[in-house]
Amino acid sequence: MSPIHLTGPLLVDRAADRRDTVDLDAIDAIVVRDGSVLALDGQLVFVAPADQPAASLRVYLGREAGRDIAALVPVDPAFGTNDDGIDGERMVGLRDLIGSLALRGAEGARDRELAATAVAITTWHANHPRCAVCGDLTEPRKGGWVRWCERDKKEHYPRTDPAVIVAITDQEDRLLLAHASYWSPRRFSHLAGYVEPGESFEQAAHREVFEEAQLVLRDLAYVGSQPWPFPASIMVGFTASVDDAAFVLDQDEISEAMFVSREEIVALVADGTVILAPHGSIARRLLEGWYGGPLADAPHGEGFNG
Repeated sequence: MSPIHLTGPLLVDRAADRRDTVDLDAIDAIVVRDGSVLALDGQLVFVAPADQPAASLRVYLGREAGRDIAALVPVDPAFGTNDDGIDGERMVGLRDLIGSLALRGAEGARDRELAATAVAITTWHANHPRCAVCGDLTEPRKGGWVRWCERDKKEHYPRTDPAVIVAITDQEDRLLLAHASYWSPRRFSHLAGYVEPGESFEQAAHREVFEEAQLVLRDLAYVGSQPWPFPASIMVGFTASVDDAAFVLDQDEISEAMFVSREEIVALVADGTVILAPHGSIARRLLEGWYGGPLADAPHGEGFNG
């Protein structure tokens, strides 16, 4: 499998030195709520201060092209879903938006970065409002990048859960596609799983693949990584091969799998037997790296929302 480019340098300066000083009420903002962001025609919407809704949380995202940008969580839970005075702009799930932005190529890279950051950091605030030591409510500090416990005088920082994903080929250069038991029918991707305490990424890849399919990997190679805030992951991508392609599925996490050739995957997608991971995901990039280029979805096919 040829190397593929997944991510590069940050396109937005996170400007950590400005987090304590920027007036978050006076800068443009991305509106984000429950994993969705305000968008129009598949692009992020940047709302000027005078037009911003009342906010329950603001987080400083950084500077881009000389402009400070925040993430804003609206107080109104219905904002962006009804006729609230915004012309055509609606809250869009991050998965769907990532797919739309990926199809825009380099033009969508900045928006993907901002949207992923906004969803990840605001989700962390929503899920961790209390001190893990004493249970008291904490408050945002440092532009929203820290939560402060007044009782313990302790700072709490955002968490990111590392996970590995492995594109596996056999001796005929066929790719393994697997179906997780908790996915909707026909959705297939690579084997993946979370890194456990005390493991390296490589050890996690070997363990997860053996647990789920009893396959022994060789030539494990790092490819790239991608933030995946569903709710708080970073996906670390690898390629690997197996000498013995006879898998035994655990039937708990993985209920179906198959090795496919390039010709077979085209046919399986075209007739709707297989639904692929979305454009813009590391899973899709690993698959297309093996395939050798873009792989079209079936016309009017369903999305992959796992």
